Amino acid sequence: MERKIRKVAVLGAGVMGAGIAAHLANVGVKSLLLDIVPKDPEQDRNLFAKRGRDGLLKQKPAALYAPEVIDLIEIGNFEDDLHRLQECDWVIEVVVENLNIKRQVYEKIEAAVRPGTIVSSNTSGMSIAAMAEGRGESFRKHFLGTHFFNPPRYMKLLEIIPGPDTDPSVIEFMANYAEKNLGKGVVFAKDTVNFIANRIGTYGLMVSVQEMEKAGLGVDEVDALTGPVIGRPKSATFRTLDIVGLDTFVHVANNVHDSVEDGEEKSTFVIPSFLQKMVENGWIGEKVKKGFFQKIGKDIHALDYNTMEYRPRTKIKSASLEMAKQQKSLKEKLRTLVYGQDQASLFMWNVLKRTLIYSANHASEIADDIVNIDRAMKWGFNWQTGPFETWDLLGVEKSVARMEAEGETIPELVKNLLASGKKSFYEEEAGVKSFYTLTGEFKGLEEKKEIISLAALKEQGRVIKKNSGASLIDLGDGVAALEFHSPNQAIGNDIVAMMNYAAQEVSQNYKGLVIGNQANNFCVGANLMMILMAAQDDDWDELDLTVRMFQNATMALKYMDRPVVAAPFNMTLGGGAEVCFPADKIVGAAESYFGLVEVGVGLLPGGGGNKEILLRNIENVPEGIDLQPYVTRAFETIAMAKVSTSFRDGQKLGYFRKSDEMTVNQDYLLHDAKQAVLAMAPNYVAPTPKKIKVVGENGYALLKLGAQTMKLHGFASDHDVKIASKVANVLAGGQVIGGSVVSEQYLLDLEREAFLSLCGEPLSQQRMQYMLTKGKPLRN
Repeated sequence: MERKIRKVAVLGAGVMGAGIAAHLANVGVKSLLLDIVPKDPEQDRNLFAKRGRDGLLKQKPAALYAPEVIDLIEIGNFEDDLHRLQECDWVIEVVVENLNIKRQVYEKIEAAVRPGTIVSSNTSGMSIAAMAEGRGESFRKHFLGTHFFNPPRYMKLLEIIPGPDTDPSVIEFMANYAEKNLGKGVVFAKDTVNFIANRIGTYGLMVSVQEMEKAGLGVDEVDALTGPVIGRPKSATFRTLDIVGLDTFVHVANNVHDSVEDGEEKSTFVIPSFLQKMVENGWIGEKVKKGFFQKIGKDIHALDYNTMEYRPRTKIKSASLEMAKQQKSLKEKLRTLVYGQDQASLFMWNVLKRTLIYSANHASEIADDIVNIDRAMKWGFNWQTGPFETWDLLGVEKSVARMEAEGETIPELVKNLLASGKKSFYEEEAGVKSFYTLTGEFKGLEEKKEIISLAALKEQGRVIKKNSGASLIDLGDGVAALEFHSPNQAIGNDIVAMMNYAAQEVSQNYKGLVIGNQANNFCVGANLMMILMAAQDDDWDELDLTVRMFQNATMALKYMDRPVVAAPFNMTLGGGAEVCFPADKIVGAAESYFGLVEVGVGLLPGGGGNKEILLRNIENVPEGIDLQPYVTRAFETIAMAKVSTSFRDGQKLGYFRKSDEMTVNQDYLLHDAKQAVLAMAPNYVAPTPKKIKVVGENGYALLKLGAQTMKLHGFASDHDVKIASKVANVLAGGQVIGGSVVSEQYLLDLEREAFLSLCGEPLSQQRMQYMLTKGKPLRN
């Protein structure tokens, strides 16, 4: 029987339950969200489920790809609607973390579901085997743990925990479904307390607290040391605890404390008195706007845990930290900080030392291999490297020698590695990675065929051509990939040159082209510094040539005789969006924050963005219908610098066509884009340039009136109106009679002329300068 997930029941409509239902809706899966009946008989029997669902519309960041997907979530209650579990292929239990309550719920589920229905628990650390006790054989075969991380839309990790009787085919199906359909990074955890990520992550946080007290550091100083400089999120340690909620953290830590037998491990999970006091006071973090940090007036203050009073934040003084920040690679940052000689270095060494030893000591208890552990920490806690990858960066030999000198007991796993003559947990040769197994051998790290690594392809010598800003790479099967790798993937002359080369090379020797990369963001726009410097130097011929070359490159991609597929993800702004528009198809990540944002730096799109947004808005308008409303929509999109909050939102904004495709798992993005190229290639016919009907001078007047109205109501400055007027002129087709037909090149010329004129405006130059120095737009 081929198993399918058509409808899911989510039992429990709290933050996690509602969030899981939201993410199911995001990917088009219907769900039934159930909760208890209120005790007051006068209240709506579905009150709690309704409250959970309706709360999704208010969440920030948004839980839903688009507000309307909430219609896929039905609500009900445990007393009236359990019979409806018959409709569902998967039931997810998300009720309170109480074993007796969970067992009562499972008894009711077993009586209600169809035989063979998958049932899973979202428990964050309770025993899967204990929860299934007393249930029948069929139930136990289809029962497992599926631990989502909060918020479910954004957190990549899903821990799958089999019970002792779970059918292996159920585990395999759920892992594949979660990766492909839900976009999750799946790790397989053993049925031990807190599983993998929370076990190690909570230990690391507890150790940070203890070492902070020993070193006499403040919470703000620790956060300066435990953030991006060591490959961790900006929220570091104590800001993370505020976001998670101190009550939640204490619950998870107590769960380990109460479950483990080892005295030393148990002592590590004893909650410090000041942390206990914070929870008693209700200072539990972001939920109440007061935790380790609190906003007082306009400033953020930090808690002094000795006095339990808030004080202005202080900056840590550490030569090692300052030197580490200046290093380029994470390896050098870590080594500079950890092997330094000051107080900050000693603190960081002690935290990492204890966390690494703990991870190695418990590796075989919590997982089948180190890969699952490293991935769990990267996907669940947003660490850049997991504990064993971090150990490699520090140098296993060097760090172990120091640990031994300090009297530490080295885990057997690590001693065996070094005794075998190896010096790292991971090895790589010709782009193929292998890892050290818990049984003492090296094993190839197998990736799914849907995961294409550009870095591995480069190691294998598959680069066709490269320069400082971009590479053309052979993806195999006759498809090439154009990868941007300049800083922030910002578009400069080097990338434009490679775009032109790609158009020629692919036309002659390949079936088609994918435009994509695997950086943090697809592309944040053009090289703003280069544009500002040219404008300030009055180098107008050079700037005109630069913009013209970019326009020509996008047109070359649009009209080449091979299919082109763009694969945007995360931030795809300005010039990044303009690179995608000429593609025959966009296969975009679900998390695509896509937009033309040039007005924020005093400019307008210069690489064809105005033209392409105009075309997307008017291309399906029947002959004889007034174009003005559609042109106005294009104008508002550009003039208001609208950025999509997801791929689905991007379709609503007109950035993506209905024929474009969404990929939920970003790891699969290049594969899906490549498959789209191969599907188009056999019968591909290059597009032919179209003539475009424009609204002309009367349409321009209406658009300009809209901008002036915005100013009248205080939403726009004089300079905003000037920029908007330039946008209006391009979209209207200039000062021609309404209904005139123009060429794409004509619109590109208007666009380039407007772009150059705005570059010369002092107020626009101020906006560019402000963005480059402050990283945010200036309203002037």
